[in-house]
Amino acid sequence: MSASLPIVICGESLLDVFQNGTTPNGLHLDAVVGGSPLNVAAGVQRMGGRAVFLGAVSRDFLGDRILASIEQEGISTEALVRCDAPTTLSLVGVDAAGVPSYRFYGHGGADRQLLPEHLAALPAQVAAIHFGSYGCVVEPIGSTLRALVEARHRDTVISFDPNVRLNVEPSHAVWREHIEWMASRTHLLKLSDEDFERLYPGENIEALAARWLGAGVALVMMTRGGEGAFAWTRAGRVQVAAPKVTVQDTVGAGDTFQAATLIALAEIGRLSPQALADITPDEVGRVADFAARAAAITCTRRGPDLPRRAELRAQV
Repeated sequence: MSASLPIVICGESLLDVFQNGTTPNGLHLDAVVGGSPLNVAAGVQRMGGRAVFLGAVSRDFLGDRILASIEQEGISTEALVRCDAPTTLSLVGVDAAGVPSYRFYGHGGADRQLLPEHLAALPAQVAAIHFGSYGCVVEPIGSTLRALVEARHRDTVISFDPNVRLNVEPSHAVWREHIEWMASRTHLLKLSDEDFERLYPGENIEALAARWLGAGVALVMMTRGGEGAFAWTRAGRVQVAAPKVTVQDTVGAGDTFQAATLIALAEIGRLSPQALADITPDEVGRVADFAARAAAITCTRRGPDLPRRAELRAQV
């Protein structure tokens, strides 16, 4: 497929609420539009791609702010749904090292209300469809997204980042079962070392990557924070370093890596199922290095403030 085709990003949008100091009787809170899939969509758009966001947004005043942000980023709203359920809130605490922790207030939230009939709004031809985070494992959106995977995985690149949130779905088994289900229908599978350690304690990452490649995944990637990233294809493993930066926080870094990977694959002509299956180790290294550099920029900023294409090197 042509790189000019849009990239669809599916899942939740919400407000990340950060503590921003104290008051005499409480806290200052700073709410930032976020949600892992929406961050990826913003990254795709900022880095020169065409992003379509497939998700449900509340009609409340918080949802209006999310919609305004989506429109400001230039993300297509042709597949966006409005509903009356409340906007999900994610309270974000950041430790001394800049590593975030989350507490979600989203049971029955708008971002979960994506239904099968809403899929009709999607473009017929797209370059890739990205799935990830808790929208894949909560209902009714989870069933809707699985139906979309089944309908499109044979002729469209399926991108998947579990982005595990145990405080939304605490069952490790649910997350593992979904990852295994996706592995036979996914072309690009990315996870963080934190997710690997949470879900697969004691397992060997090389063996796990080999299993996913055997199931049909063309490119497996694992981000490792300041240690860079690993990537595997059937031709072997590639390792890239992370740039040394002063970290403000790591919120949105994984989403940046994902968006940059999709953009890089499109720019080198590898964003189709067959082309991705034939990617070379040199190309994998270039893509992973580009993504790591993009993620490092996000880490120097507060919250999910993803870079634009002009901030990155001219060529992948």
